[in-house]
Amino acid sequence: MLLRIAERTAVFLVSLGVSSALVFGFMVLLPGDPARVALGINATEVDVARLRAEFGLDRPLGEQYLSWTGGLVRADLGTSYISRAEIGPQIADRLQVSLILVAASMIIAVLLALPFGTLMAVHHRRASGVVLSAISQVGVAVPAFLAGILLISVFAVHLRWLPSGGWTPPAYDPGLFLRQLLLPALSLGLVQGAVLTRYVRSAVLEVLREDFLRTARAKGLTPLRALVRHGLRNAAVPVVTVLGLQLATLLVGAVVIERVFVIPGLGSLLLDNVGNRDLIVVQDVVMVLVVAVLLVNFVVDLLYLAIDPRLRTASR
Repeated sequence: MLLRIAERTAVFLVSLGVSSALVFGFMVLLPGDPARVALGINATEVDVARLRAEFGLDRPLGEQYLSWTGGLVRADLGTSYISRAEIGPQIADRLQVSLILVAASMIIAVLLALPFGTLMAVHHRRASGVVLSAISQVGVAVPAFLAGILLISVFAVHLRWLPSGGWTPPAYDPGLFLRQLLLPALSLGLVQGAVLTRYVRSAVLEVLREDFLRTARAKGLTPLRALVRHGLRNAAVPVVTVLGLQLATLLVGAVVIERVFVIPGLGSLLLDNVGNRDLIVVQDVVMVLVVAVLLVNFVVDLLYLAIDPRLRTASR
């Protein structure tokens, strides 16, 4: 067990190192000089050289990379080339907003997928199962941003039940916060819930065909009780895999949804600074997203060990 955890930790750390090198390399390859962008087209070469030295852009690439990664380890994300503001506090504030949106969307997705996916599997030969399966297929085909636009059109423009965008911190006005959160969370949650429903259906269907479940029913358990007591744990392993992937997808998908609903999250910060060509902010935000995705995968790997006893046995 401890050996398996150590292996997962080593893979996580190596992935972090490789990812940081790739992110840094891509930013270096992008055209344009951040110092010239910050000073404008009328800047003299002397001023550009001075600002490059101030930013550390005149140092060798290896030294720049080590300085940047060392700052990441110390939680020092540097200073914006354009605004000269500290990047760390900006990312921390925006990350809170994005995490709230992602968490709300994932809750909606799970609350939809678990009961409906199980129902689709149990009733897969009935009309109700076929109808639910068709609805989930439609949900899979709809992009999150299109779902957001449709929800705005119905609930904000025509019915005027909910605001079409904006963000209010929950401490200021909890009611307005929930009303502003509902549509973007539904935009992400409904689409990801449709995808997750398909995987839950497949996992439960596979378990329903297992011999141990037929044995449990032969001993007098009802099909539902046999599934709950003996089947769902086995179906949970592939579902956890998909949940990890979907959480990573939600982190990336929130970038577009935040733009649609004018939410000041990490995605809006990323897109704003791409437009401003503030590459150090873009580099830091991308790395934060990469770390979040890798961390999710690491946690999923650990959950495997908790859910599936066969993996614990194999690690001894």
